[in-house]
Amino acid sequence: MFEQDYIMRLIKEMVRTLLKMLFHIDTESPIEEMLEDREEKYVLERLLKLVDKGKINEAENQLIEMLNNDMQKLKMALLFYAYLNERTDDFLLEHDFSREEIRSGIEDAAARYGIANVSEIFLDNI
Repeated sequence: MFEQDYIMRLIKEMVRTLLKMLFHIDTESPIEEMLEDREEKYVLERLLKLVDKGKINEAENQLIEMLNNDMQKLKMALLFYAYLNERTDDFLLEHDFSREEIRSGIEDAAARYGIANVSEIFLDNI
């Protein structure tokens, strides 16, 4: 339990740091309203609804397909993983997902945008 809490805090702080460094957003609770584009908000809301229905892998696959050079898509990914990180361990386990997969998803998204080194500072300790 303590280890999972530690991992959750590391993921939360990494997302918070990336949002602050890249988008000048300083918040404890990232939410979809941080996206400026109405369509991106809609897409993220749709992905989060899939998560709530337990279709985490499907939602993540759709997210990955959207990632490109648009930094707003990276913001969307960070908000997605922040939301996912707030789910309980039981919820994640029940839907075949883990904190390790959250960590890996953030690392992959960061790497696509050339900022893998920033995520490694936080996540190599997990």
